Amino acid sequence: MLKFLISPTDLAGVFSYALLRIWLGMRALLTGLEKFSGSIIQRQPLLDEFGEPDITGAMVEISKKTYGIDHYQGMPDVLLEKFQNEPLIPNWALNLFEGALGPFLILFGIAVLIGFAPRIMLFAQGLLYCSLSLGLILLNESGGVAWLGVHVIMVVAALQLVKYDRFSVLPNL
Repeated sequence: MLKFLISPTDLAGVFSYALLRIWLGMRALLTGLEKFSGSIIQRQPLLDEFGEPDITGAMVEISKKTYGIDHYQGMPDVLLEKFQNEPLIPNWALNLFEGALGPFLILFGIAVLIGFAPRIMLFAQGLLYCSLSLGLILLNESGGVAWLGVHVIMVVAALQLVKYDRFSVLPNL
C-alpha cells in the first residue's frame, strides 16, 4: 500500500499530527517575528467629521506597528533587567540567548510548518521551551512556566504522533 493512502483508522492520527504541527509551527514563527516588531510615530492632520483636514491645522500623532531588524528585542527590557540581576545566569550566556531567541523561533517555526526533519526540529523546539522555562523558574514566574509547560506537552504529543506524518522533507529525521 502506498504511504499516501491513509486507512480510516489512521486518519485521526494524521489530522491530529497535522493540527499540532501547524499550531506549533505558527506559534514559533509568529512569536519569532514579533521579536522584530516595533512602533513608529507618524504625524497626521486631524480630520473633521467629513474626513477633511481640520481648518485649525491640528496634527495628531499615530503609533503604527512595523517590523524590522532595527526593532529586534529578544526579551522585554523589564525581563532582561531581572535576568541580569540573576546570579545563576552569566551575562555572556544571557546576551547570546537574547540575541538568538528570535531567529531560532523563526527557524524552528518554518521547519516545523514545512515538516523539515520533524523529529529533530520538534525536539529542538521543545528544548527551547525548556530553556525559556528555566529562566522563568529562576524568576519565580509560575504563570509563564505553566504556559511553557503546556507548549512542551504539545511538542511531546507531536513527537508521539509524528508516525502519522505524511507530508515532510526528510521525514525520518
